[in-house]
Amino acid sequence: MTVHIGAKPGDISETVLMPGDPYRAKWAAETFLDDAVLVNEVRGMLGFTGTWNGHRVTIHGSGMGMPSLSIYANELIRDYGAKTLIRIGSCGGMQPHVSVRDVVIAMTASTAGSPSRTMFRELNYAPCADFGLLQAAVAATSGLDVKTHVGGIYSSDTFYDERPDLNEEMTRHGILAVEMEAAELYTVAARLQSSRAGSADRKRSPANPRGPTLGPT
Repeated sequence: MTVHIGAKPGDISETVLMPGDPYRAKWAAETFLDDAVLVNEVRGMLGFTGTWNGHRVTIHGSGMGMPSLSIYANELIRDYGAKTLIRIGSCGGMQPHVSVRDVVIAMTASTAGSPSRTMFRELNYAPCADFGLLQAAVAATSGLDVKTHVGGIYSSDTFYDERPDLNEEMTRHGILAVEMEAAELYTVAARLQSSRAGSADRKRSPANPRGPTLGPT
């Protein structure tokens, strides 16, 4: 048990899927896992462990934004021994060829700020996915009837965005989509070194370059 996770030792599997919404974690566990058991509900953040095709999997909410995700990723890795963490969620598309319900596999995650930013000082650290996970995610989608994009995304630290100029630069530089968590997940996994991270998001809405950013988490 940690400050934020009430699971007992052994309750969390080495593979953890992390949607932002705790009720999305509940839905995913009930839909895809066999024998799913609730292992955490501290502060309303739900986590479930079960099996998928014989493989033990935990699905645990991260909350909205990088500060919340950072807490759960740190504790899942450090205190529960999680080895593979994959963000699953929704995102706002930033390119015209990324359509609603397309899947975006995040190779890199740019950000203007994250909980880890202060430790890098003047360095602009480049968070990226684990290459093995990236390859596996791309291979897993190859036989599916779903359009998939692989490339850079933008992890925003604000939902109600008032920087249309920044959105325009992200689009101009080929950023596929915007969400609010992946950059910190990739950074935490790299820092703790005993784990690997990836992110696969489904486009829920466009990102409005002239108003609030829609669709993260």
